[in-house]
Amino acid sequence: MSFANLAMLWLLLVIPPALVAFFWWSARVRQRLLTQFIQARLLPSLTIGISPTRQKIRLGCLVMAVICLILALARPQWGFDWEEVRQRGLDIVVAIDTSKSMLAQDIAPNRLARAKLAALDLMQRARADRLGLVAFAGEAFLECPLTIDDSAFRQSVEALDVNTIPQGGTAIAEAIQTALGAYKEGDNYKVLVLLTDGEDHDSGAVEAAEKAAKEGLRIFTIGIGTAEGELLRYTDPQGKTDYVRDEQGNVVKSHLNERMLQQIASATEGGFYLPLRGAKAIDTLYDEGLAKLPKSQHQEKLVRRYHERYQWPLAAAIVLLLIEMLYPERKRERPQPAPAGKRGPVAAFAPPQNLPPVPEPAARSSMLQPQSSLLVLAGFMCLLLCPGDASASPSSALREYKSGNYEQALKEYERLLKKDKDDPRLHFNAGAAAYRNHQYDEAAKQFNATLAAPDLKLQGLGYYNEGNSLFHLGEANPDPKQRKDAWEKALQDFQSSLKLNPQDGDSKHNYEYVKRMLEELKQQQQQSKQDKQDQQQNQDQQKQQNQQQKDQQQKDQQQKDQQKQRDQQQQQAQQNQKQESQQQQQADEQKQQQQQAEQQKQEQAKQQQAEQKQQEQQKQEQQQASAENEKSDDKDQQAAQAQAMAQMTPEQAKQLLDSQKANEQMLPPENLGKPVDRSRPFKDW
Repeated sequence: MSFANLAMLWLLLVIPPALVAFFWWSARVRQRLLTQFIQARLLPSLTIGISPTRQKIRLGCLVMAVICLILALARPQWGFDWEEVRQRGLDIVVAIDTSKSMLAQDIAPNRLARAKLAALDLMQRARADRLGLVAFAGEAFLECPLTIDDSAFRQSVEALDVNTIPQGGTAIAEAIQTALGAYKEGDNYKVLVLLTDGEDHDSGAVEAAEKAAKEGLRIFTIGIGTAEGELLRYTDPQGKTDYVRDEQGNVVKSHLNERMLQQIASATEGGFYLPLRGAKAIDTLYDEGLAKLPKSQHQEKLVRRYHERYQWPLAAAIVLLLIEMLYPERKRERPQPAPAGKRGPVAAFAPPQNLPPVPEPAARSSMLQPQSSLLVLAGFMCLLLCPGDASASPSSALREYKSGNYEQALKEYERLLKKDKDDPRLHFNAGAAAYRNHQYDEAAKQFNATLAAPDLKLQGLGYYNEGNSLFHLGEANPDPKQRKDAWEKALQDFQSSLKLNPQDGDSKHNYEYVKRMLEELKQQQQQSKQDKQDQQQNQDQQKQQNQQQKDQQQKDQQQKDQQKQRDQQQQQAQQNQKQESQQQQQADEQKQQQQQAEQQKQEQAKQQQAEQKQQEQQKQEQQQASAENEKSDDKDQQAAQAQAMAQMTPEQAKQLLDSQKANEQMLPPENLGKPVDRSRPFKDW
């Protein structure tokens, strides 16, 4: 597969994301405005029946339709045929000026863009003619030879810009010569359509036109621009825009040279000048100038004709737009058969004689009939793609509920809720099945989802059964606080049910019963709280007593420790006294021993003194006895002593001297009296 307008595919990157972003933004703004003017609790009741899923489907259809339209504009082509073409027509060479003067914006968007559009318009009119393309600026070049292939001519025209011819300037004479060379010899009715602003920087354009006229070329000039002109601007590779300047640095201003173009056209037979103004300029050129020329028969050739497949995405876009228009945002409300009995699950905690009969859950009617054959087809495809969900139906769920298989009935209703999660009746029946299956938590959630139902009777049933479920949840909860919270919510639900239906005896009975149970629970909590406080006080008193006993024991223990320390100190003092007494006794004994030793020494000294006295007496007697003999023997003794002294050794002489000194130093003995104790302090009175 190929696309004739491949550039159109770029729009897929811009328009679909922009649409998605716009829809997302508008939805958020709409939701914010709704919350500003309407209370949040009132929104569900005011927007009942509006399905967000349906809104998303409609927006998705719109986005897909835009995508298909863009694909159709890109002209998808699949397959081709070879076609033998033999046509009669003209040979037309289109010469387009690509100099920088064509960037002037005196006609929107600029001169070159308008010239290219004019060439393509001429191609649309000249279906049976062969077209060729010459681009010229400072020189000319044959971009596309004469051909009947419109695609080749279109691609050559769209590829033109001011950089196609690198040499600057405007050489109209060379463009005429190049166009003349595109024709073979013998061909007749040669036509040149010259698209330019007429600013010729090389002389000889009129002479070249006259020469070409002699060879059978007819020139039609199309003036592009205005006589007032426009300053030339250009954009450099960095994206900066500046003015085109000449060699002296002056800004260049380009004007339309109509006189030059009129001279060139009038130089050939049948040619004329036409300014490019308005939407009918090319039609005037073809009708007044080209269509009147005789046609020549072209050579037969095989042309590849692609098969256009734009019809497929275009048809898909139309279908999607129809679906978006016809598919409603609101679900059609259908009558709901009243449930058998008064309500769904009843209060199991009410007295048996006051219990209402046990009803069955409300059964849903059959599905809505689609509004068109397209919705029938879409529903059939959904059943084929989702066989698991198709097996679930209200009738099968009701059969499971009646047979006592509440768990399977709950699963059936949950599968139905996946397809239609906003139906409060399905939530009510799912809550009834969960209640019968003793899944009170799930039952409370399902019944809570029915509180936004537009049917006040269904709201009352939802409040009533949610209160039942919450009561059983609280009854099974061992935590008194959580039980109290659940019963308070149940009490509020029964109160809301009574507001919707003040004559409802079951709601009134259950309200009073729950209120009484709640008061008993509060009393039990207060009693248990008081018991806990008393127990806490007893524990505190017991702790205080224990603490006092412990403190008393600590005091007794401290006293015992102090007494023990005193005893130890006394024992230590006694031991110290004993040690001191022992030391004193030892000291006394030592003193006594010293005194005895001194006495012994004194006695020994006395004995020695007595002996010395005796010896002295004896010596005196001897001296007296010998006094008489001393004189006589004095000489003899002196002689003997001298002799003895002469015969004594030094040691004997020393002993003799020491004995004499001892006798001289010895004093007479004295009575020392009682020995003195030096350890006691001396008192000087």
